[in-house]
Amino acid sequence: MIALAPMLPHLLVALVAVGMALAFLLADGRAPTSRALALALSSMGVGIVVNFGYIQMSVPEVVPGWTGWLALPEALAMAAFLEWLLRVRRTIPSGNLDVRGGDGVIRLGQAAALVYLVESLLWPELRVQQFYGAARHGALGFSGSGFWRFAVPVLLVAASGLFSTLLLLNRRPDVSEKLRVLGFVAASPFMLAAFVLPYDYAALSVTAGLMTLLAGATQYHVLQGQRGQFMSRFLSPQVADIVSRKGLRGAMQEAHLEISIVCCDLRGFTAYAQAHPSSRVLEVLRDYYAAVGAVVAEYGGTIKDYAGDGVLILVGAPLAIPDHAKVSLEIAERIRKDCHTLTQRWSSRKGKLGIGIGVASGYVTVGVIGSASRLEYTAVGPAVNLASRLCEQAEDREVLVAPRTAELAGRELEAQPARAMKGFANLKRIYALEAA
Repeated sequence: MIALAPMLPHLLVALVAVGMALAFLLADGRAPTSRALALALSSMGVGIVVNFGYIQMSVPEVVPGWTGWLALPEALAMAAFLEWLLRVRRTIPSGNLDVRGGDGVIRLGQAAALVYLVESLLWPELRVQQFYGAARHGALGFSGSGFWRFAVPVLLVAASGLFSTLLLLNRRPDVSEKLRVLGFVAASPFMLAAFVLPYDYAALSVTAGLMTLLAGATQYHVLQGQRGQFMSRFLSPQVADIVSRKGLRGAMQEAHLEISIVCCDLRGFTAYAQAHPSSRVLEVLRDYYAAVGAVVAEYGGTIKDYAGDGVLILVGAPLAIPDHAKVSLEIAERIRKDCHTLTQRWSSRKGKLGIGIGVASGYVTVGVIGSASRLEYTAVGPAVNLASRLCEQAEDREVLVAPRTAELAGRELEAQPARAMKGFANLKRIYALEAA
């Protein structure tokens, strides 16, 4: 008969584990890392109830064969924790490093978890009598072959996780990623020790492990939240959602595709900056960036670069937009309208401001460039340069459009002779949006 009073600590720990699993799902259920961690924690909670509750608390003299299946949630928890680590690895850029070795080690660890389950099915009595709570027998508890039959696959799981973590840290991840991974590493010994500790101490050990894991995960989400507030000024919410679901590597893979580019900058800004205090110039830039950023976010574009008074906007990457040319023209029109209102307010007798815009479309290569410590999403191709050249030629409130953009957008635009632009001597015609 199962004694309920001794089970209470284990039941409470199991509830904490399941509660943490639900919390991760509710906080970020679309992220693969959160789903894997929730599976690991919920499986661990179930394993605590069925194993510590039934087997350890009742301690039957004859262990039924079916109890080997009670190792299933434990094996699933170990495999899911390693899967979480694998998915974390996939969200961190590797640069030129070969990540196949670390990923392969994790798969070997998951195979060791499967071995643990198979051995539990073959020798259920050895698991209960010689492996669980082995420390209660002192040194003799660790000397039997039955103990090591189960200890070896569990240690292989731990070793694979530690080794792949060290390889991960070699990539020099940012502080938030490092904190949650180190929290996992620090929590692992406490949770694994529960297998062999005396029953009265096992619950305390698991609790210590859960709290350590929670501390690392909490710091990660706090820092990610702060970063999200900052990055939301540069990336659209849709892009942030893609990064959350697919990870940085999945969202930012290099690709060759056709997109549209919008380039805008302020007219008269250099003279204005020389004639006004720097504090006023910064105020102008803040308002300007905020106005452009709001328009870009509304239409699902991505701001690639802020450079002084210039802003370069990608329409169609990394978030795919089928009618990117049409959307790029709508973005240009909104920027012209909103920024004209602002430039009128900012202008003074010392200097007048305006806004000029260029739009181009074409095939570009998009992807991540930089070092392991700092990465940027960029687009490279003639269309990017053409948008910049058109922007340079545009007068105040003028939107100059490349022929390919006009063709894709399907709009009737005012045709103009091509102006002299470096690198585009063969361009015979450009277009302009109708005056506002």
